[in-house]
Amino acid sequence: MDQPPDTNADIWQSAEITATWAAEAGQHERAHASPLRFLAGLLPFGQQDAFTVLDLGAGTGAASRAVLGRYPRAEAILADFSAAMRGMGEREMAPFAGRYRYVEFDMSAGDWPAEIPAAVDAVVTSLCVHHLPDDRKQGLFTEIFTRLAPGGWYLNYDPLRTDDPVAAAVWERVNDEHDPAAAARRKHRSPQEQARWDNHIRYLSPLAPQLGYLRTAGFHGVDVYWKRLDYVIYGGCRPS
Repeated sequence: MDQPPDTNADIWQSAEITATWAAEAGQHERAHASPLRFLAGLLPFGQQDAFTVLDLGAGTGAASRAVLGRYPRAEAILADFSAAMRGMGEREMAPFAGRYRYVEFDMSAGDWPAEIPAAVDAVVTSLCVHHLPDDRKQGLFTEIFTRLAPGGWYLNYDPLRTDDPVAAAVWERVNDEHDPAAAARRKHRSPQEQARWDNHIRYLSPLAPQLGYLRTAGFHGVDVYWKRLDYVIYGGCRPS
């Protein structure tokens, strides 16, 4: 059966969708700030260490802000393919002026721009890898491994899918308890909201294959370092 056309690029290049996302930015920040601070703390650096982190699919830079806020001598390269998101990110990243730069990069294509160095100290991804089909996830993890300096770490914060209906029911019930309006939103999505939701869940994968992709790419120390229901932080390091 033919796959329906991939709408991810159209959605995130859309000024209308990006404006809607911007209007919800405060809610996003509050929901994901704590896991991203935890992710930053997983990186094996001291607070005075100077290093470069590559933030792929960076959006407006939430993951980079968590890292730069914890490590005052760190610098970040933020890669994203949406011009609208990069423009919003420049405003959000203003407190870190001089410590970051944006580059244009489409993770779904795999053509790495020359502006991304051949070796970086760490790579992070946040709420973006789940938009990729499984074969592209696997390819991306291999590409990330080759871009890491020896001893460098990759960490990903993302939602999952489960094939266990009992677990799925628990995830939905507990998430609804924390967000009482969620059930109503599921029943009354606008066409725009439905398009965003369909794009969000299209390529969600179970956890085990994704960890397998990391191990196949050559990562060591592969583990789930944080988990809350359908959201995880997993990753590993390139051996020294």
